[in-house]
Amino acid sequence: MIPIVDLKGQYLSVKKEVMEAVEKALDSGQFVMGAEVKKFEEEAAQYTKSKYAVSVGNGSDALLLALNAYGIKSGDSVITPAFTYYATAGAIARCGAKPVFCDIDPRTYNISPEKLEGVLRVLGTKGHRVKAVIPVHLYGQMAEMDDILAIAKKYNLKVIEDAAQAFGASDKGRKAGSIGDSGCFSFYPGKNLGAYGDAGLVVTNDSQTAGLVKIYRNQGEKKKYQHSVIGHNSRMDTIQAAVLSVKLKYIDGWNKKRQQLAGFYDKELRSAGVITPFVAKDKFHIYHLYVLRFKDKGQKDRIEKSLNEKGVDARTYYPVPLHLQECFEYLGYKKGDFPEAEKACGETLAIPMYPELKQEEQEFIVKTIKEGLK
Repeated sequence: MIPIVDLKGQYLSVKKEVMEAVEKALDSGQFVMGAEVKKFEEEAAQYTKSKYAVSVGNGSDALLLALNAYGIKSGDSVITPAFTYYATAGAIARCGAKPVFCDIDPRTYNISPEKLEGVLRVLGTKGHRVKAVIPVHLYGQMAEMDDILAIAKKYNLKVIEDAAQAFGASDKGRKAGSIGDSGCFSFYPGKNLGAYGDAGLVVTNDSQTAGLVKIYRNQGEKKKYQHSVIGHNSRMDTIQAAVLSVKLKYIDGWNKKRQQLAGFYDKELRSAGVITPFVAKDKFHIYHLYVLRFKDKGQKDRIEKSLNEKGVDARTYYPVPLHLQECFEYLGYKKGDFPEAEKACGETLAIPMYPELKQEEQEFIVKTIKEGLK
């Protein structure tokens, strides 16, 4: 079986360092928010070129706490793409605000700036109180941040980058998470930089935002036993911080290896007529997922079935767009509202991508896809 991601292989490559770091964390007796947490926050801030980095319990909470820090609440609206994982819109709903969806660029699968401005013009005529936009850097490639920031400035919106899949990605040399008002990361184990459990991070250049996230993550405490806001229990475990500090040293090398693997896929599969990932100008794509596109859902389903039958873990990520999810029925969207998102759900397929992927495994995957296309 060739998995979609091989977590064990990566673990074995850093096992000695990880075990030493974990043992040190255990010996400290500080299992939540210990010294290793502060150390990792400092390292992450330096890596992302941000002034502040605040660790939290997971990536979903990173988004929620950023929204809390900006005072976004019931009666407010926040725009995000219709094609992404549930957690982005879920965080908006959890803080009491209304998720407003927007269609995507069919090449990058990220939010379309043109469609974003169109949504804002329509909302302006309906009296919506739009407070923020959350662009998602899907699959490891950053959204068109310059255009998004210009639109946000025009409409006085906060920009919260959902960089859960993009740790190490960049746009014109600017690291993911560092361009908007804040950036949110997930360190779920399958991410390029993954913990050995749940963990997340909020980065920002604003001291007030960082301070508020710190309060919200720790039960709303401003001082011990003095709760200034209704907060959350979303603190990072010390062991996870220790693991992440070790793995952070290797993230650039791992991401470059992913690019090399993507280069092989690109060369072999483009010639077979498959649509391979589009990389926009000045973007450093880290290929959290390597996603192919087929001419229609039928062809995609046939290739997926063929790969699975031959022991290759190929998957359809996000087969149902957010506006058609049952939990968001109350928003009143219908099929056809976001055609590019809906098409992407039916035509895209992720194939194995991780630094430890072997040449012969890639060759087998490519061969299987080509045979399935005949």
